[in-house]
Amino acid sequence: MPSRESYEVCKEEKSLVQKAKREANQEDILAAALGMRMGPQKPPATFWQPLKLFAYSQLTSLVRRATLKESDRTSKSEKVHNFKVHTFRGPHWCEHCASFMWGLMAQGVKCADCGLNVHKQCSNLVPNDCKPDLRHIRRVYSCDLTTLVKAYNTARPMVVDMCIREIESRGQISLFLSSQCDVKLLFSPLTYFTDGEKTDISVNAYEDINIITGALKMYLRELPVPVISYDAYPRFIEAAKLTDPEKKLEAFREALALLPQSHSETLKYLMAHLKRVTQNENFNLMNAENLAIVFGPTLMRAPNLDAITALNDIRYQRQVVEVLIKNQDVLF
Repeated sequence: MPSRESYEVCKEEKSLVQKAKREANQEDILAAALGMRMGPQKPPATFWQPLKLFAYSQLTSLVRRATLKESDRTSKSEKVHNFKVHTFRGPHWCEHCASFMWGLMAQGVKCADCGLNVHKQCSNLVPNDCKPDLRHIRRVYSCDLTTLVKAYNTARPMVVDMCIREIESRGQISLFLSSQCDVKLLFSPLTYFTDGEKTDISVNAYEDINIITGALKMYLRELPVPVISYDAYPRFIEAAKLTDPEKKLEAFREALALLPQSHSETLKYLMAHLKRVTQNENFNLMNAENLAIVFGPTLMRAPNLDAITALNDIRYQRQVVEVLIKNQDVLF
């Protein structure tokens, strides 16, 4: 009667034989897909490894593209890829043109937000279909607004929603800057993506409402692209200079249409909040003009303009935010 040890050895040998057969079948399928004609003597195992990596790369690319196309049906918002020069370990293929990425260092570029790998020359041909992956998000503050929104699949950044809800739930509207470092640490990527709305910013954790308002303003101020984006900035400034009321509102509508969807949703939500603040002017002494002075430089910044022009634009920035607050119900 065979011993237990011999039985285990036979079982292991049988498993290895079955694995070899599966790999042989996979190699036959791969050879057929590539149009290769195999002779009686098959190539060694080292021959198949790069081909298997190539097949896996193509499959990954197809799945990624299928996912992106599916997401395009549900969202019209575009997100430009954040490509950075990257050195890949092992063989890699471009996920755009499917060609091998040659070299030992800096073979191509990798999107820091979604992980897409392409040739540097192909990066200009890739459509603006970046779908950020939570694994690639390193921070919440100073993170691109659209990147954060798409990564978390929300209409607006949760930081904005949570802070405004907390401010309004207390029935206090205070806009003095105070220590907000503690709250900023609460919105780290780990807690933001895992715990989400479980983050405690209630009166039990932060009695001083100024900390919450300061955290909100700091988030808006540290955005790499302001809520009123650089592309739309000139149109808003020109709209603010108009004197005819009807033409001014129409110009503002056209300027708002230039904003990315995530920026538009965030601005809409924020303006609705500030409009409610003005309804308590007798209590908080904050009318639309005062709020515009506070939030003008926070929501919009001059894009690469000289110091004199940027200084002259400050009054128009205030006027832009003031118009948005006063006409929130008709512009959004």
